[in-house]
Amino acid sequence: MSSGYELYYWPGLQGRGEFVRLAFVEAGVEFTEVIDKSNVPKLLSLIKEGTLDGKPISHLPLAPPILKHGDVVIAQTAAILLYLGSKLNLAPADEADKIWAHQIQLTITDFVLEIHNTHHPVDNAKYYEDQKEEAKAYAKSFREGRLPKFLGYFERILERNPKGPNHLVGDSITTEDLALFQVVTGLLYAFPKAAKRVLGNVPRVAALHKAVGERPRIKAYVEGDKRIPFNQTGLFRYYPELDD
Repeated sequence: MSSGYELYYWPGLQGRGEFVRLAFVEAGVEFTEVIDKSNVPKLLSLIKEGTLDGKPISHLPLAPPILKHGDVVIAQTAAILLYLGSKLNLAPADEADKIWAHQIQLTITDFVLEIHNTHHPVDNAKYYEDQKEEAKAYAKSFREGRLPKFLGYFERILERNPKGPNHLVGDSITTEDLALFQVVTGLLYAFPKAAKRVLGNVPRVAALHKAVGERPRIKAYVEGDKRIPFNQTGLFRYYPELDD
């Protein structure tokens, strides 16, 4: 029986949609990837006109990822994961911990934007080659300052978790653990030298990344053919001149 979950995202990209996909994978819940190369206009109608299957919707998304579940339509990665967390048993039971987990997810969202800006620091509408020199300067600042700052923050969260350092919140896996796993995996692709160097100073983050990657469903997904590979049109991009 179908779960009724429908994900709308750009075809051929992990991007921010991957954070949602990983939640479904870990939970073992099927979902429908609605958009492929043949029906991109359906996604464009949703984000530009606020129409779905020819009908106007009241909760307008600005950009994907977008989740549809019955009559519910949600955009923004953190909002989607907040909605899915309890439904997929990937959220804390305690209300205060749920808000704390959401705070962490929003911080991960901030981090992801800064990672994206390493290759597009000036204008999202322009090619990387048109802002290459600015990207070199931004990436240097990112590697030396923001990368260790963010990963150090997550390290401290793990260190101070009353339930132990195996998870960001509580004593079981949450969407925040999965999101941090995706970010670290992406960083190791985009900044192999810098990421490995900084991860050496945050052993709890490195251990969480390793542990999540070894979870059976995640491991099978990452090593299988369903996961979209990292590429040079995605969120995490590898340019040797930006890594050091």
